[in-house]
Amino acid sequence: MKRILFYLAVLAVPVLCHSCGSEDGAVFDETLLYGRWKSGTEYYRYASDHTGSTWNTADNVQEDEAQPFTWQLSGSTLTLNHIQEMGGMIPKSYTITQLTSSTLKYKDGYNSYAYTKTD
Repeated sequence: MKRILFYLAVLAVPVLCHSCGSEDGAVFDETLLYGRWKSGTEYYRYASDHTGSTWNTADNVQEDEAQPFTWQLSGSTLTLNHIQEMGGMIPKSYTITQLTSSTLKYKDGYNSYAYTKTD
């Protein structure tokens, strides 16, 4: 039963976050996402084919062991679909507040995140 509730909660996130879009109608250039981003020991790599990977060196995980994801940017809404080893995806949606050639900032319903481009 707990597993069913977990999956229902995971499936509800994109629906709920769909309404979390920017009220000012901000639109960001997705090509600025391409590359590797860092915040502390946490890394994300966004590729132009809408795939990506994430890893954390504090967990002794390097890029070649990273967790894969697919991503989509629509206006200011960034959606990551984390691909699980046993199949399935876990979607996470964020609202981008700043995206430049060197800075990426976004938030979800609880936290704000800031990354610096490393390549």
